[in-house]
Amino acid sequence: MALPVTRAEGALLYDDAGKRYIDLIGGISVCNVGHCHPRVVAAIQQQATAYLHVMVYGEVVQSPQVQYAALLTRHLPESLDCVYFTNSGAEAVEGAMKLAKRWTNRAGILACHHSYHGSTQGALSLLGDEYWRSAYRPLLPGIRHIRYNNYADIELITEKDACIVLETVQAEAGVKAPDREWLQAVRHQCDATGTLLVLDEIQVGFGRTGTLWAFEQYGVVPDILLLGKALGGGMPLGAFIASRSKMQALADRPVLGHITTFGGHPVSCAAGKAALEALLEEQLMAQVPAREQLFRSCLQHKAIRDLRSCGLMMAVELEDFENVKKVIAACLQHSPGVFTDWFLFAPQCIRIVPPLVITEAQIREACAVILTALDQAAVKPS
Repeated sequence: MALPVTRAEGALLYDDAGKRYIDLIGGISVCNVGHCHPRVVAAIQQQATAYLHVMVYGEVVQSPQVQYAALLTRHLPESLDCVYFTNSGAEAVEGAMKLAKRWTNRAGILACHHSYHGSTQGALSLLGDEYWRSAYRPLLPGIRHIRYNNYADIELITEKDACIVLETVQAEAGVKAPDREWLQAVRHQCDATGTLLVLDEIQVGFGRTGTLWAFEQYGVVPDILLLGKALGGGMPLGAFIASRSKMQALADRPVLGHITTFGGHPVSCAAGKAALEALLEEQLMAQVPAREQLFRSCLQHKAIRDLRSCGLMMAVELEDFENVKKVIAACLQHSPGVFTDWFLFAPQCIRIVPPLVITEAQIREACAVILTALDQAAVKPS
């Protein structure tokens, strides 16, 4: 059933009949500060009355881009001091692949099985599932896949590789977190071979795991950071971020090594900056661990085989996809309804990635609906 949404606010959606739904998807990790946050809406309105698109990079200074890039880099390690804005996370992946090849003068790229990095041609070539990529072959050459969290495969990172692209936490695999020591070993191998470490935080960035960036929890710093989804506060925006010295590799031979017409659109940058300011000033990240534990304590049911979580990114594993579909459908029928989803590479899991502004009362209400739906899904038709 397609949900006819007519209004959204905070962690709530409303349909054309006025029915309320608790949103446990948040645009798939987009609406971290909630739907229609007043500061984000005001920033959009203010920028829209000033100017929209004017020109691509270099010819003019667009203050929303500059101000947002400065805010981002103030909250990143010193080695990540240069931001290239794109239209989306997938485009950020494409730019990072080009930058890694240009900087290292190498062609090999590694990614992981069950990884998701987008659906453009290069990003799809990285995607770690043959079902989703097989229809579009031939894909980019020189890309190999290793096993996430597998120590033996670290040795496959060699001096021939430009980069390895990893999700800091594998999202579409059903919320699979790395061992801290494994990720640090990958970082060490990259240092030893001159291979760039590219961390994809398109889904886990902006406080979703309880820290602004998930990599902070693992004691590593990437050479290139990929952002998207929540980056725009609900507007389309992506970015790849590296050191200024590395980014200069795209500035000559050719002179415009990577260009975009709408990347870093001023309205999107104004919205994203307002969203990040709200996230920080309203201390939304501080609430994440308690909200995570509340979900975990409320979601107790014999049909739940596992519950994996990294902050407010959760995978509730059931028996199979058929049961997941039944629960998702049943959740929509309740009043209030609960809007949830599944994962591309873990269809046996219910996705829970709500806006970080979700309240304790809304969590309890949503979990009660899910438990009822689980009971209904268990009832066999007569």
